[in-house]
Amino acid sequence: MRRTLIALGTVAVLLAGAAPAAPPEYPVSYIKVDELKALLDRGGTADVIDVRKWDQYVELHIEGARSMPLRAVPARAHEISRTGLVVFY
Repeated sequence: MRRTLIALGTVAVLLAGAAPAAPPEYPVSYIKVDELKALLDRGGTADVIDVRKWDQYVELHIEGARSMPLRAVPARAHEISRTGLVVFY
């Protein structure tokens, strides 16, 4: 649980400085760490994707998140849901 909270805190820091570079093809909105945690605690679903390098993912990631390093996202875009909630951190 502590690791999850630390990871969610990291997400908050990363998202605080993040902004889209160009208008996306699909709607983009931001979710606060506590909102994501509440959703997951209620049994809600989200495709949580850790875009950090593998060693950082292994060291500490949100439980249930999958690794997809940022530079691999364009090549692996077909793996990302286009209909459900997707959270990148």
